[in-house]
Amino acid sequence: MAKIDRMLDLAGVKEGDHVLEIGSGWGALAIRAAQRGASVKTITLSDDQYALAHQRIVDAGLSDRVEIVLQDYRDLEGQFNAVLSCEMIEAVGQSFLPSYFKTIRNSLKPGSRAVIQAITIPDARYAAYCRSCDWIQKHIFPGGHLPSPTAIRQSVEQAGNMVVESMEGFGKDYAATLQRWRRNFNTSRQRVEQLGFDETFQRKWNYYLAYCEAGFDAELIDVQHVVLHRN
Repeated sequence: MAKIDRMLDLAGVKEGDHVLEIGSGWGALAIRAAQRGASVKTITLSDDQYALAHQRIVDAGLSDRVEIVLQDYRDLEGQFNAVLSCEMIEAVGQSFLPSYFKTIRNSLKPGSRAVIQAITIPDARYAAYCRSCDWIQKHIFPGGHLPSPTAIRQSVEQAGNMVVESMEGFGKDYAATLQRWRRNFNTSRQRVEQLGFDETFQRKWNYYLAYCEAGFDAELIDVQHVVLHRN
């Protein structure tokens, strides 16, 4: 919740604002923005995310403030007081980074801000990463792509009429988060098995969580809040 509030604060979201969220997740950010007095349009391509997020919005009594839509970000129309996108950029793909940032620019009213939470890979490793397929791309996120800080800046520059105002990394915090996720996962083994996840899956998921924890802790990857400003 602190992370979500931080994103909303960085975007300058205030009561009465009309906010766009690209990538609904499970509804937490849209609900929080609405609780803070904004009206929200949130989009997703996932039927499962749509169903659960919609139910959570209804349960929170915020259906009048939050509109959730099954929609591709490239089909968006209209302008908003703020745009937020939390760890959706990793699913965009390298070749579509320019269109992603052009959509953000077009969706912002002049003078407004967008805040993206992005997992990034260092510039020095980016070229080799783009030529490879790592374990996570093969087993966890097919088609996933981590941008580098420079790739983000170049795509923003290509979009035009928008600048990167700040990039703030907190990868070490994410290493601690992943350690806790892994601990919680393994202390809930019986529940995991009841949900139908076998030993092979559990071993793979343990490896994934440990792999990512090590990456953030060793600064081989980072997670950043990127603040964009529409000129």
